[in-house]
Amino acid sequence: MEHQRMKVVKLGLIDYTKAYEIQLKVHQKVNEGKWGNVFLLLEHPPVITTGLSGNRENINATGEQLNEARIQIRSCRRGGDVTYHGPGQIVGYPIFNLRYIGRKIRQYITNLENANISLLKNEYAIEAGRKPEFPGVWIGDEKITAIGCRVKRGISLHGFAFNINTNLEHFKYITPCGLVGKGVTSLKRELGQSQDFEKNVDLTIKYLARTFGFDYTTINKAEFLNDLEEE
Repeated sequence: MEHQRMKVVKLGLIDYTKAYEIQLKVHQKVNEGKWGNVFLLLEHPPVITTGLSGNRENINATGEQLNEARIQIRSCRRGGDVTYHGPGQIVGYPIFNLRYIGRKIRQYITNLENANISLLKNEYAIEAGRKPEFPGVWIGDEKITAIGCRVKRGISLHGFAFNINTNLEHFKYITPCGLVGKGVTSLKRELGQSQDFEKNVDLTIKYLARTFGFDYTTINKAEFLNDLEEE
């Protein structure tokens, strides 16, 4: 059945605003029943985003400092506070029809967490977990995967950011998710060396599909973008 499948698209490095426009177009097609579940994977150029509960006081840098570091700021309508995206980070945007796979948003977020927790344990013997009051995946008091979602008309938007080879120095410009006393980590830091990014993109797809019980097909980027513009 279509609601038990997902199309996977690897978009590569793409501007945050452009990626959001793509999300909205996909959301419309899913809402209209033209497409089933879609999973977008990508990287963003350095950008700080503020969610619906975002507090600009959690940005610990002046505009001049951010300009020097070539970090943009963008507001968005996802849940959560302030977070950072940049190269070396797997950003996943599942645009799933929760009307068919389960309407409970908390369970949806738990599934996103479980997929990442299982990947870290099975592939790298890293014991990660969740903190019920703080969405995301944690290794001790350091977050390796941030989660910020929105559900509109029963269909998910936004998603998660999994730090692989991310420049952790850029996190000094924010108080991630507004949480004082909590840190940020990456797979590179945990394992002591740079990691194969594309390998971890494929593992992320594998574990997400397994957690949600989906079959999946990887769609060519150019073909996907062409289909997206068709009426």
